[in-house]
Amino acid sequence: MEPRTVLEALARNPLGYLRTAWPWRATLYLLSGCLCTVAVGLGAAGLVLTAPGGVAGACCALLLVAGAVAVSGVFEHRRLVLVDRDRSGAPRRRRAIGYGAVSVLAVGWVDLAVLLLALGIPCGLLLSPLQPTAATWQSVTGPIAGVLLLPVVAYPIGAWAGARGTVAREVLDSGDRGLREVTRSRARLVDAFDAERRRIERDLHDGAQQRLVALHMRLGLAGLDLPPGSTAAKDVREAHALAGEALAELREFLRGVHPQILTERGLPAALRDVAGRCAVPADLDLAVPGRLPTRVEETAYFVATEALTNVARHSGAGRCRVTARLDDEVLRLEIEDDGAGGADPTRGTGLTGLADRIAAADGRMFLSSPPGGPTLLRADIPCSSPSAS
Repeated sequence: MEPRTVLEALARNPLGYLRTAWPWRATLYLLSGCLCTVAVGLGAAGLVLTAPGGVAGACCALLLVAGAVAVSGVFEHRRLVLVDRDRSGAPRRRRAIGYGAVSVLAVGWVDLAVLLLALGIPCGLLLSPLQPTAATWQSVTGPIAGVLLLPVVAYPIGAWAGARGTVAREVLDSGDRGLREVTRSRARLVDAFDAERRRIERDLHDGAQQRLVALHMRLGLAGLDLPPGSTAAKDVREAHALAGEALAELREFLRGVHPQILTERGLPAALRDVAGRCAVPADLDLAVPGRLPTRVEETAYFVATEALTNVARHSGAGRCRVTARLDDEVLRLEIEDDGAGGADPTRGTGLTGLADRIAAADGRMFLSSPPGGPTLLRADIPCSSPSAS
């Protein structure tokens, strides 16, 4: 899983940190903060110094600072995404104003000091050949030292930006942090389950399935060498048939664990495959251009598979319909049947498991199943959320 914050990127892989976009994001985060503070400071100072009356200039400066403080909290929250991809929802108003005042009047100047100290030395060395009093050795070694120091300064900039972002997130948090952590934890569990499922599928495909194929072929060849009608030939033919059945069952199991068609050809092809194997005839209406994030495709396939299995087992339907459309970065998957209806999530774990799987992908499930039917299950799965990546 990719790091969600600049501090996490620093701690997880310090050497690889320089090859990511986090140093640039951290620098832009501090630069945007200090530029806002400097602009407000210079504007207030200019009003005080150039206004015709001292009191009028001071009042105008206070109004400028007050306006900057009022919008700075929202600005801080919006730019927090540069160093923290898991920022919360809308910030609390009082906290936003308070943190905006601290940011404009104090912390922004610290951002400026950090950037000047971190970038001033290597930039000064890079520009040393332009100094008229610089010696020859300084003109040569200065740029070399500046180039070597530039990667080093990315670490203090990242550390301060990460600490600043952590404080901002804690102050501006809208109060749903615990819920977000639960959601992220559930998403990690689903990722771990999917990874283990793919490992099992790979081991079975490369191990047990290959051995069964070899056994099936050997038994077939052995049957050709035996006298027709003999007891041994009959036993070998039965063993050959049993090996073929076991191989077919294993392939069907592997298709359910992680279908190769989903990996190679995408969600529409996988939905056509699962609908074609459904005991109830299924109509398809698929409008999904291109590939979707892996999590979205796997969740949609899981939902469609389980829903069609329920249709075949419990609905008594004569026909069903599968619809998949991409609408404003949200995949809308619908499974509708003309069965008896009356589906109730409280009477079993199947629908509850579907709802949990969809929720782990930051999606929502809707179910309409009045007695007498029809039954409609809809899953809305966002394609642009962090969990989808």
